[in-house]
Amino acid sequence: MKKFHVLALIMALIFLVAGCGDKDASKESADNASKRVVLRVGNTTAPDSHYNKGLEQFKKKVEEYSNGEIEVQIFPSSQLGDERDLVEGVAMGTVEMALVSTGPLPNYSKDFMVFDLPFIITDREKAYQVMDGEIGQEILDTLKPKGIKALGFWENGFRNITNNEKPIVHPEDVKGMKIRTMENPIHQATFKTLGAIPTPMAWSEVFTALQQGTIDGQENPLPIIGTAKVYEVQKYISLTGHFYSPCVLMINNNLFESLSQTQKDAILKAEKEARAWQRNYSKELDEKLTKELKEKGITITEVDKTEWQNAVKPVYDQFKDQINPKYVEALTGK
Repeated sequence: MKKFHVLALIMALIFLVAGCGDKDASKESADNASKRVVLRVGNTTAPDSHYNKGLEQFKKKVEEYSNGEIEVQIFPSSQLGDERDLVEGVAMGTVEMALVSTGPLPNYSKDFMVFDLPFIITDREKAYQVMDGEIGQEILDTLKPKGIKALGFWENGFRNITNNEKPIVHPEDVKGMKIRTMENPIHQATFKTLGAIPTPMAWSEVFTALQQGTIDGQENPLPIIGTAKVYEVQKYISLTGHFYSPCVLMINNNLFESLSQTQKDAILKAEKEARAWQRNYSKELDEKLTKELKEKGITITEVDKTEWQNAVKPVYDQFKDQINPKYVEALTGK
């Protein structure tokens, strides 16, 4: 009888310990679930674009560095809206993150206008030093009052003109052409100065507009021209490099501040490493696409950039009162 009672007591203790273990495991699982953060990051480019490839690196790294507490979901091809929608969404908190060009950002901070000046950047490596330094951070921080934490400058690239009529060699060759631009005052003023008809349009509408002849041409970096298959509706690309366009990875500021320090550190570390990877990938893709597009039968034209620089000098005078001269000096070295 005594043996029976001892055995019963032992069995009861075993079940009790096992029960506590299950409760602890359930509690740990619930705690991990409550810590998990889902970050949707939107962009307007194709799934195989240099934007998306960089975001895939960011996703991998941030999920690793956060030990799975942060999940990144990538939404390309304007699935969460065009660039203006994405910036507004991040500011309001309806979209957690976005990677957008600096084109629409002057609507939120005039300091971003410096990147829109034609030929202000001709050497990407020197530009990286400015964008990753104190001045770059100063400009990024101007978005914080709008509810946006701008994490860093990634790369869109040097923008080139495409059209379906003729090789564009000299500035006067674009006269009278309807060229799609971003909704950006300096970009529009630049093409107006060249004698073109700047036609602002959301990127999601451009391919169809080119196909239907609503516009004659557009301007974008080669990685965008390649991955968006612009070459299917445009025969000529001129390597004008008239604008260097960075892009900015951003997150809703209130959301970022609500995260644990470990989660914040994971995002910042992942962003820095993904940024470096994306820039290098973009540069290599630029060089690769020049060859590939020629093989597809596209006429690629080199231009005398000094001639183009001289043609757009009036744009600097037009906007000099709106742009901090310190930023111009930092990017030009003058």
